[in-house]
Amino acid sequence: MAAERLNSGETRFSKIVELIKESKYAIHDLSRIKAKRAGEYFRFNMPFELGLDVGCSCFGTVEQLSKRCLILEKEPYRYQIALSDLSNSDIAAHHDEPLRVVAAVRHWLVNDVGIDLPGPSGLLDQFTQFMADNYDDLLSHGFNKTEIPNLTVPELIRYMREWVSANI
Repeated sequence: MAAERLNSGETRFSKIVELIKESKYAIHDLSRIKAKRAGEYFRFNMPFELGLDVGCSCFGTVEQLSKRCLILEKEPYRYQIALSDLSNSDIAAHHDEPLRVVAAVRHWLVNDVGIDLPGPSGLLDQFTQFMADNYDDLLSHGFNKTEIPNLTVPELIRYMREWVSANI
């Protein structure tokens, strides 16, 4: 979400730190930290950001001490190979299946955050419908199909809010 702010004078790290300090909730997916092929480097951004978030919830302000966090991983217990300090943590495994990702996030939002939501399949259907409607709307507003994937984060969030207000 650091791309939400496009100020080139602000470092990505300072954007991430500010977002972590301001956020009451956090979701971290550790499933992409493993290199996919020989010679490829591991990706450590997500575990690093998770560490910042956990540190913030341990050493931060009174509000930050009550932060809620969901950690996702591809396979159960795989994270323990690289992050054994997370042993005995409730980490949700999604097996790289979109419906399982949606289910894990939905269950966390309902149980830990207290948000009332439809079932995972219903949420995925709503997301799919948003994507189709948004694509058509963007085409009708002068975007071409190669520009749509490069929509800025603030614009995408605005379109999401407008769609939810009109459809949910």
